[in-house]
Amino acid sequence: MKLLSPTLLAIAVACFALPAAAQSAGDWTLAIGAGHVNPKSDNGSLADGTLDVDIGSSTRPTIALEYFIRDGLGIEVLAATPFSHEIDIDGMGKVGSTKHLPPTVSLQYHFNRDGKVRPLLGLGVNYTTFFSEGTTGALAGSDLSLGDSWGVAAHAGLDFDVGERGAFRVDVRWMDIDSDVKLDGAKLGTANIDPLVFGASYVIRF
Repeated sequence: MKLLSPTLLAIAVACFALPAAAQSAGDWTLAIGAGHVNPKSDNGSLADGTLDVDIGSSTRPTIALEYFIRDGLGIEVLAATPFSHEIDIDGMGKVGSTKHLPPTVSLQYHFNRDGKVRPLLGLGVNYTTFFSEGTTGALAGSDLSLGDSWGVAAHAGLDFDVGERGAFRVDVRWMDIDSDVKLDGAKLGTANIDPLVFGASYVIRF
């Protein structure tokens, strides 16, 4: 028993540590959840500073696929169903709406690979395309257009182990999104959206 007990203890420790094999080179993970896009409070002014713009928030399902090129170091591609936003102008109320898709590619590092709780940090590039713009209220009948945007994206999160191959993730992203706004073909200015994106998802390794 004196020889057997350390052996059993070693096996138990090894089994307990099994989830730490996650995030090794060659692994893939898939995260399915939801993201809440919350544009910054000041979205800039149009028409030479005379029209202050406010873009509303939106929550939609998200999916992220990550491939680990090294232990703890992965390349992630984030996608989502279209987010919908209301557009208000101070003093005029709701004047329009738009939808957008924000595919994002990030290089990110996962810390504490041997732990049950693992922080991550990422940095990448975001491409945002706007579509289905509409007008209402004071701008009803006008043709509203928001230009696509390229910008930096930052990512931070925490993974909490759930079983051997699963984890629950909470995260936040910041995206640099600036869109040129046109009304009936005339440029009005730039909307500075720059949202924080709060997310929650279930992550599975395969």
